[in-house]
Amino acid sequence: MRVFRRRSAGATDGTAQDSPGALSPDAPSDNKAGRSPAEAAKGRPTPKRSVAEAKRRQPITGSRAPAAPRTPEDKAKARANRATKYEAMKRGEAWALNPRDRGPTRALARDFVDSKRRISEYYMYVLVLLLAAVFLRNSKTQEIISPLVLVLVVVILIDAFLIRRSLTRLIAERLPGESARGLTLYAVMRALQIRRFRVPAPRVQPGQKF
Repeated sequence: MRVFRRRSAGATDGTAQDSPGALSPDAPSDNKAGRSPAEAAKGRPTPKRSVAEAKRRQPITGSRAPAAPRTPEDKAKARANRATKYEAMKRGEAWALNPRDRGPTRALARDFVDSKRRISEYYMYVLVLLLAAVFLRNSKTQEIISPLVLVLVVVILIDAFLIRRSLTRLIAERLPGESARGLTLYAVMRALQIRRFRVPAPRVQPGQKF
């Protein structure tokens, strides 16, 4: 059995009267439809994640003005400077040398290697011949390539041992207290180069005292 109750005099719509979320026209508009409580608290809409990440991204090198275009005169000047430095480096001038060539121990190692004719000096010539022989279809030639390569490696190792022993003794006599770290490899690599292509160029001739 339903009991009918009379609607209150001041209420024209039960939904509007009973709803706790109903606001009067004069109420603050922070919680308007479509805005979350966080947006209302900040006073602005929350940006998308992609937009926020794009704003945080900055170039690693920072802002830098674009390089000015080089004129033909600038290019010619730079080319002349490189040629001048290369010639000075071939002469062994200290200011033009690469870091690996600087120092009294490196200069002494170069003079030591250049003062003698070594078998390893002809390594590049033999290597070119071996590469050419690889492309030949001659069976007899192919049979001697492997033993020849093995002999070449053994010769280089023996020469490297002799260079290390003599150079260590020479550094101890002429430059006592100087570090010889990495000097053996430096001297061996120079000994493997063709004499005319060595940089810095040799200051002493084979058999000449230094």
